[in-house]
Amino acid sequence: MANIVIIGTQWGDEGKGKIVDLLAEYADIVVRFQGGNNAGHTMVVNGEQFISHLVPSGILQGKTCLIGNGVVVDPAVLIEEIEYLEKRGVACGPQQLMVSERAQVIMPYHKQIDVARENKKGKDKIGTTGRGIGPAYEDKANRQGVRFVDLIDTEGFREKLAATLPEKNFYLEKFLGAQPIDAQLISDQYTAFAKRLAPHVTDVSVVLNQAVAKGKQVLYEGAQGTHLDIDHGTYPFVTSSNTVSGNACCGSGVGPKMISGVIGVVKAYTTRVGAGPFASELFDDVGNYLQSKGAEFGATTGRRRRCGWLDMVILNNAVRLNGLTGLAITKLDVLGGLETLKICTAYRYQGQLLASFPANLKVLAQCEPVYETMDGWSQDISSIRTYEALPLNVRRYLRRIEELSGVPIQIISVGPQRDQTIVLDNPFAIS
Repeated sequence: MANIVIIGTQWGDEGKGKIVDLLAEYADIVVRFQGGNNAGHTMVVNGEQFISHLVPSGILQGKTCLIGNGVVVDPAVLIEEIEYLEKRGVACGPQQLMVSERAQVIMPYHKQIDVARENKKGKDKIGTTGRGIGPAYEDKANRQGVRFVDLIDTEGFREKLAATLPEKNFYLEKFLGAQPIDAQLISDQYTAFAKRLAPHVTDVSVVLNQAVAKGKQVLYEGAQGTHLDIDHGTYPFVTSSNTVSGNACCGSGVGPKMISGVIGVVKAYTTRVGAGPFASELFDDVGNYLQSKGAEFGATTGRRRRCGWLDMVILNNAVRLNGLTGLAITKLDVLGGLETLKICTAYRYQGQLLASFPANLKVLAQCEPVYETMDGWSQDISSIRTYEALPLNVRRYLRRIEELSGVPIQIISVGPQRDQTIVLDNPFAIS
């Protein structure tokens, strides 16, 4: 029996959706444990593209999918996504998709506050998706949040709304200069959402623990990436939840002893969306090449991703923070056609080498990447299905990643399709 966590090692957009979709074949249950619909996982099955924002990627494999208590859920988005998948022939009933009764609900005022704050900040904005994720987590910590167990209790929900909305409207109007929100409109809309989603609401922790006790295999699907973690990322240019592997337990309601492995997904180069320091970012033709060939646009926002060379400083930070047991390398095919490749192995700050990731963003912004240069390859590797058939320079690049990280590569992706994958060591084969 194996219970595996899939984590992004960079700033998100590493291709976790494909890896989860691939490994879901061997799992019985797939769990999403943090974040909200600010995440977007893209999967390509038989040439058909699917994008999920809340529903775990394992839904395409017909697996039981759970949304844990650590997730903040916009019920309108969840319903829209369920209907989108069902119209495309993917079963999303209460037996296939369950939502934790303790998961927090994103309210309209969360989204309105999110957008209005960003507008007020102007050039100093953080670059949020405007989905209300941060304000929803704020209310959770402030004990003002609405959980799904509250949402499906019609009378209790209306009482919570009546107690909360005056403060939210005061903040929206008086400080942010935005429009207030009508209580009756929200009440009617969210009562309808509750009726639609009530059959899906359950105690996810109990479901998970009972399943593991019966020997079921579980895949925990992380969203965003390690360096967007609220504690360990490039704060304040981060998301509002803990994205590291430790939160798989807290965000789904299981104990640490249930986790048997942690796979870190690594894009063969580095990208990030939004603002914040990025030491290995490229502003030249190579950066444009990676952006264009890799189709680097956010699945949720559509924003152009910033591109740079693979950064081992942030990868090794992720190795330590997540306790990685294996790596999954994605978009390796995008590097094809480049004569030389570079790997950032350290940062130089005021003449000193930094081997670890600095917390101070002023320091990070002044760090210069220290590069190691390797020969690239010209071959198209997207049709290769064995490690041995990869060109020598590709294998050298992969071995160097293993050497610098100290973590074995278990999966190599050479294209977006499910079958464009080389599995060296299936983590679910280890029990």
